[in-house]
Amino acid sequence: MTVDTARFATRAVHAARSRETAAARATPIYLTAGFEFDDFDHAADHFSTGTGFGYTRTGNPTVRAVERQLASLESGADAVLVASGQAAVSTALLSVVGAGDHIVSSTHIYEGTRGLFLDNLARLDIETTFVEDIADPDAWRAAIRPNTRALFAESLANARNDVLDVAAVSAIADEVAVPLIVDNTLATPSLLRPIEHGAAVVVHSASKFLAGHGSVLGGVIVDDGRFDAERAGHNAPHLVLPGRGGAPSVFSRHGGRARIAYARESVAPRFGASPSPLNAFLIGQGAETLSLRVERQSRNALEIARWLESQDAVESVDYAGLPSHPHHETAVRYLEGGFGSIFTFTLRGGLPAARRFVEDVRVFTHMTHIGDVRSLVLHPGTTSHAQRTDAERAVLGVGPGTLRLSIGIEDVADLIADLSRVLESVRETVA
Repeated sequence: MTVDTARFATRAVHAARSRETAAARATPIYLTAGFEFDDFDHAADHFSTGTGFGYTRTGNPTVRAVERQLASLESGADAVLVASGQAAVSTALLSVVGAGDHIVSSTHIYEGTRGLFLDNLARLDIETTFVEDIADPDAWRAAIRPNTRALFAESLANARNDVLDVAAVSAIADEVAVPLIVDNTLATPSLLRPIEHGAAVVVHSASKFLAGHGSVLGGVIVDDGRFDAERAGHNAPHLVLPGRGGAPSVFSRHGGRARIAYARESVAPRFGASPSPLNAFLIGQGAETLSLRVERQSRNALEIARWLESQDAVESVDYAGLPSHPHHETAVRYLEGGFGSIFTFTLRGGLPAARRFVEDVRVFTHMTHIGDVRSLVLHPGTTSHAQRTDAERAVLGVGPGTLRLSIGIEDVADLIADLSRVLESVRETVA
């Protein structure tokens, strides 16, 4: 029997089946749960070696294409795409730490990541020490313990724009043969590529700048591919020792890419962090215009930050592109082509002024997101940083009147006009 001679219900299921190939210029979307095997041995080989594609949770051609794209943008050896930025952080960390281990982290990080450290990883007997002065190499070195297995920081911090001296901190990580994991979401590889400065692993919320359109969720882990079993094997026994049943070690199979291979084989699929191929496609499409968007957004942000700094209603502006920012010189050393588009500023009128501001904007959108083509505003003190104490918020530069801006690609004159109108209204409210 052939499909053509089969009955109606069978033809409905099978008539569209085709194994023809075509050279699509755009990345094709393989929106399928699984893939057909050629024969019995093909299936057995896939399950024994992991080569090829069998099930989308463990690998998909669309996802793989975008992984190669993002690894290249970050100057990495390989990448694993996952379902969200939070999944990227979790997968990266669970690829290097286990029960009884220790992490050293900057305190200037996304609150979801901080919660992961303090609530979730702590329940797995993984402890975290936070470094407040990230510009002090001795503070990082002093926090390291014999069981430290990773250093973690954001290249450009949310929300005060603290800039990481990647080379200095990665050198400290190298001293004890552990990876420096850098969240590069805010800087993007268009402005900074941490692996080029010594970082071992980079993570992103691909939902933000990499995608750029605010439509999908995704995350990515990029690895430098330089895992050295001789130097670092004692800190990563799961990579160098034989697997269950005497299976070859991850390092013996993948060499310097052992760390990212472990993330791909043993962490992301088992914890269910795999992304949708459709989301992967949209992230890949967005990444193609990353440099254009970041250039425009950074240029807009610098002009707006300068303008805000001159306004009487504004108490301070925390933007690394301004000479007034304490990390400006570090930003000049590391950021190429701009200073990013996300920063905070503080209104003199405190919480009433901030409330009036977010309720009065028209061009800006009041929402919890960053890296969009649209300009956004949020009040960190009552949203993203609400679980912090007043003292902790003060350390991070978040006060009652502090607002976070994510600058988009609109005409900067329209953005400043919106801000000018709102600030006039704020002045009248607090006068």
